[in-house]
Amino acid sequence: MLASYKKSLRATFLVVFLLALGIHTYAQSGSNSGSINGTVLDPTGAVVPNATVEIHNPVSHFDRSTTTDKSGNFSLPNIPFNPYHFSVTAAGFAPSAQDVDIRSIVAVSLKINLQVSGSSTIVTVEAGGDLVENDSTFHSNIDKSYFDKLPLESTTSGLSSLVTLSTPGIAADSNGLFHGIGDHASNSFSIDGQPITDQQSKVFSNQLPVDSIESLEVISGAPPAEYGGKTSVVIVATTRSGQGVTTPHGSVSTSYGTFGTSNVEAELAYGGKNWGNFISAGGLNTGRFLDPPEFAVFHDKGNEENLFDRVDYQLTTTDSIHLNFGYSRSWFQTPNNLDAENATPWSGLFGIEPQMAAAFGAPGIGPDGNPVGPTDQVSKIGTFNIAPSWTHVLNTHAVYTLGAFVRRDDYNYYGSKDPFADLGPPSLQRQSVGQDRSLTNAGLRTDLSYVKGIHQIKAGATYQQTFLNENEPIGIVDPSYNAPCITNVYGTSAVNIYPWVAAPGLTPAACPGVTGTLQANIASNPNAPGNALYPYYSMTLAPYDLTRGGVSYVFSGHTDIKELALYVRDNITVGNWSLNLGLRGDLYNGITSGNQVEPRVGAAYNIKKTNTILRVSYARTLESPFNENLILSSIGCGNAVLNPLLLCSSSATNPLSVGFRNEFHAGLEQAFGKYLVFSGEWISKYTHNGFDFSVLGNTPITYPIEWHNSKIPGYAGRVSVPQVHGFSALMVFSSVAARFFPPQIAGAGATVGAPGTPFRIDHDERFNQTTHFQYQPWKRGPWMGFNWRYDTGLVAGATPCYGVSASNDCPQSVLIGGVPNVSMMAANVGQVPLSADQEAEAGFTCSGVRATPTVPLPYNCPASAFGSALINVPPPGTENDDHKPPRIAHRSLFDMSVGHDNIFHGDKYKVSAQLTVINLANNYALYNFLSTFSGTHYVTPRALTAGIGFHF
Repeated sequence: MLASYKKSLRATFLVVFLLALGIHTYAQSGSNSGSINGTVLDPTGAVVPNATVEIHNPVSHFDRSTTTDKSGNFSLPNIPFNPYHFSVTAAGFAPSAQDVDIRSIVAVSLKINLQVSGSSTIVTVEAGGDLVENDSTFHSNIDKSYFDKLPLESTTSGLSSLVTLSTPGIAADSNGLFHGIGDHASNSFSIDGQPITDQQSKVFSNQLPVDSIESLEVISGAPPAEYGGKTSVVIVATTRSGQGVTTPHGSVSTSYGTFGTSNVEAELAYGGKNWGNFISAGGLNTGRFLDPPEFAVFHDKGNEENLFDRVDYQLTTTDSIHLNFGYSRSWFQTPNNLDAENATPWSGLFGIEPQMAAAFGAPGIGPDGNPVGPTDQVSKIGTFNIAPSWTHVLNTHAVYTLGAFVRRDDYNYYGSKDPFADLGPPSLQRQSVGQDRSLTNAGLRTDLSYVKGIHQIKAGATYQQTFLNENEPIGIVDPSYNAPCITNVYGTSAVNIYPWVAAPGLTPAACPGVTGTLQANIASNPNAPGNALYPYYSMTLAPYDLTRGGVSYVFSGHTDIKELALYVRDNITVGNWSLNLGLRGDLYNGITSGNQVEPRVGAAYNIKKTNTILRVSYARTLESPFNENLILSSIGCGNAVLNPLLLCSSSATNPLSVGFRNEFHAGLEQAFGKYLVFSGEWISKYTHNGFDFSVLGNTPITYPIEWHNSKIPGYAGRVSVPQVHGFSALMVFSSVAARFFPPQIAGAGATVGAPGTPFRIDHDERFNQTTHFQYQPWKRGPWMGFNWRYDTGLVAGATPCYGVSASNDCPQSVLIGGVPNVSMMAANVGQVPLSADQEAEAGFTCSGVRATPTVPLPYNCPASAFGSALINVPPPGTENDDHKPPRIAHRSLFDMSVGHDNIFHGDKYKVSAQLTVINLANNYALYNFLSTFSGTHYVTPRALTAGIGFHF
């Protein structure tokens, strides 16, 4: 402990020292954008006022223009890092054009000498030269003008939806989750330079609203040295600014659509040459907040409110300040399946529903004899963020940045008022749970950018502390889970515990009113079950059995995680070569500690004659555990009460520890004239200590888990068609494997796969692609946007399977008349029986007859007659957790938007209208089924949204 404290003290001192070096030179703020300043002159050297200056990136669709002042000067601030086509036009002069590359916060200064119209001087820009980027890092650029016309599936996680639809290497999942390059949510955000490495899906946090974003750069390749923490995908966002907007601009818009979804948004940008303010606010109410476990929607209402404000102020010619402020609040119900909605837990158990119903009195009656009503679980999330920064220009080559940030997520989860309403089928939930947790991330960042000659150098440090608080009550609501008695109802095999027995003792005499041969459910009884479905009776759990007069067990934990990162990198451009050389050091001190020295190197070569870029890169990264529910997952399995309730794989207390990763990338980028550019990447990642999450029952609560290692190979690509006569297109595609290797070394939740045998985790997908088209034949006319998303399907969760020997990862099938039969059991979670509704959710059929929510399939179905419309279950004897796991069936989803940005062709005031249709063909499909890591969720049914806006 003393050594750890000293290490933390030294780290803190080092950061304070680095910050102090910058303060005396006027501390400043940095961001993910640069600027272009300059002067426009005529052939005699006189200034040219009112000249039009424009920059444009045909791939990202970024377009910005301004005019020179009376002194011939111009300024274009807040320009995202990218190459641009730069042009200047003025009456009486020939146009001037060139390519400009913005790669640093250090401003680009230009002096443009215009020639008289008709002059023989011609400025030539190579065709295709501004379509390719001589950069070793594989990434995608998306501008606001592009994603404004992109039909987004999620109304509550627009940023996640935007990344999923426009970035290669992304596997789509439910509830705003996306899996970047084979990892679960191992993504980080850089919002105007502020690092955010905590999860941003709508069951963990509230996202930055899409309407506050100016441009995105999504890094799917080996991350440069300035990025750490979660780097499978790095989303670099530049927010909108009001600086230079001398005439106020803004809008008010509203929309209404399917599921009673209503939305209101307002935004305003205003400023001057040296200052600016952009503010946006919005509110959403919907009847389908989360992706439910049924195609139909039950108990899925939610609302969200958000506020974002960005302030920029130029104090002097060398000093400026920047402030981001945001607050969002969301409230939402956990969607019910029909079992939960109709309060019929355990439907389908061994075909003894009449006995169960008689014991409970009637469906929907709890162990206490009272009606339980539908499951009613809800969550509330509040997210606060403030990030001030200060930027100081040291000279024409160097800029210094100092920034601070505080971000806090308050998450509250409330179980049903009647805890027995939380009881679900054995494969889902046997506990009633609540949660009150908070995650506060506070830190300082500083960096120095230096640009001169062939070098673009950036060096910096980030120090942050994450304060975690977790409080969680948990109680048993399944009467059979810790029952003191069992009954022998099938010969000599003790296969069932009567869940209505409420006796306090351990002897048969304590179980009156039950017929059959009674036995004590204790370990010394050879006929006692003692498995995950029917465990032995535990005196330790007895006080927390709510079915027998117990109370909830309350877990409470707090920890403080300290992280320090130091980095330096240099982008070197020599001839046709571009080299990215970097070194990063990460120190992590939390429940466990670790550090890592991380080289980051990359090289790109530009074959200018053919407009081809060849690139290779390597990164070593420190992999830190997920922060959400980290405390309970790290120490809960060592707790005698929590261990069985959390389905721990062992009784060992193994806190989640830091891992490391080696990743390699190789790819090329190719422009075909001015009309098409292709970019592709081969990927290989090895991670020692691979992370994921385990979901708790039918709740949005998940616990981080850790396996020995993972191997993730794959490829990803992008094809872009820049705008041609109003038409543009983008296609992104990928194939990424996600192979995890036991043993599970830490974390709460059931392990997957046989010991020592690799398995495919549920974000492994053979292939996916998204194709997007936009068409606007007239610049001031109507437009259309269209998406086609194709997924071959993620690895499915607990599905029935049939084995013919012990050589595969499926229990040997029951033979009836010598024919293998499928038993309606969730084989991957300890042979737990499926309810009729779960069979219906998966689309299971037997001899062409489909299960319904109330009528299950026969308990044993001939293997040759078993099938599913929604899941691909491997044929008999072929299932293998590594090479042939069950997968969700492939699906194609089509989305479309049509709109007009200026219906009445106004100049100062404009009225817009838009109609968006999600899942145009109303495709009936799953994201996943009974996944250990994400549960069961359906894609959105056909949803229409109509909106109108007023702009000024």
